[in-house]
Amino acid sequence: MINQRGNAVWNGDIKGSGTISTQSGVINAPYSTSARFEGQKGTNPEELIGAAHAGCYTMFLNSILSKDGKTVEQLTTESKVTLDLSTGAPVITKIHVTTSGKVAGLSADEFKEYAENAKANCPVSKALGSVGEMTLEANLAS
Repeated sequence: MINQRGNAVWNGDIKGSGTISTQSGVINAPYSTSARFEGQKGTNPEELIGAAHAGCYTMFLNSILSKDGKTVEQLTTESKVTLDLSTGAPVITKIHVTTSGKVAGLSADEFKEYAENAKANCPVSKALGSVGEMTLEANLAS
């Protein structure tokens, strides 16, 4: 079993700020409500969820392609996390995954099948299963 940790420290009231970090120390970033809701400098939970999802999804897609003997040159993924503020309490209502890949000997339809498999089965996608909608756009680059 593998255990990974993320940490957060918050200073002050809701208008305060803090730092969010990872066990490895690779991420040690400021975060605040102004970064989350007003576009100020710093990160926020939704941005980090999107990055984690894009990373996991891409690794999983690469894994299933490679296990089937496909030669992957490059995969690029964006996971766009939508935070809806209209219901009073903020809610993540949608995640849209856009992925493209350069994979030798694969048709566009085959790539889309692999992409759907990754969307359904990567560990972070599964963890995000309570999000109301997760859509996918998959394109095979030439």
